[in-house]
Amino acid sequence: NSKPTKEAAWTIHVLPEENETALRRIAWIEDNRRKVDELSHGKLGYVWVPNTGGAGFNNFNRYYFAQQDKEGAVIDERFNGGGLLDDYMVDLMVRRLRAAVTNEVPGGEAFRLPAGILGPKVLLINEMAGSGGDFFPWIFRQQKVGPLVGTRTWGGLVKSSVHYAFVDGGAMTAPDNGIFNPYTNKWVAENMGVPPDVEQKITALAVSKGEDLQLNKAVEECMQLLTKEPWPKVEHPPYSTPAKKH
Repeated sequence: NSKPTKEAAWTIHVLPEENETALRRIAWIEDNRRKVDELSHGKLGYVWVPNTGGAGFNNFNRYYFAQQDKEGAVIDERFNGGGLLDDYMVDLMVRRLRAAVTNEVPGGEAFRLPAGILGPKVLLINEMAGSGGDFFPWIFRQQKVGPLVGTRTWGGLVKSSVHYAFVDGGAMTAPDNGIFNPYTNKWVAENMGVPPDVEQKITALAVSKGEDLQLNKAVEECMQLLTKEPWPKVEHPPYSTPAKKH
């Protein structure tokens, strides 16, 4: 009702969501994005990569290319559920400024090429990221995109396949494909995980206060990188004047 009486009152039926996990996840992502923006004074973007499958790539594309005005980025792969072997996202992140295109809008800033966040990047990792979530930070480091911040990843990169079904409805898994480094002839991450370059653990006290120590540290590290790799100023050269006809 619009007034505290029973007269002229109406009934509203509220249909709650069956599961609020997705809503809480989006709230967590957006809170992190706003926190990174606040701590960096608007200079850094934030991208969470939930897995290395289709959903993870969709989320990466949605957030990465929507923040191209940022000078750098905190890429977060904590709790990464794996999937595929991700070098495709890393290929996009390793790129730096190649060219620029003039903007036809008067006073408009030139467009940088290639698309994406072209400044320094930091990757957040933790012990809950595994499989493709192990390979992602490994290839991120191998391609020298930026430092890893957080805690050592899970360490389970050998594929588990289900080939044999049992009559009681159960099944048996068996180790399948493993990943190795052809340059060093060593296995990648299995039973070891990928260690961070800058270790930062979380604490119960900080969590109780709503503080993410790992996120804060990642912003700090990326801001330091910005001093070494500042945002490139892009201005078009002077336009040539047409030659006079005699």
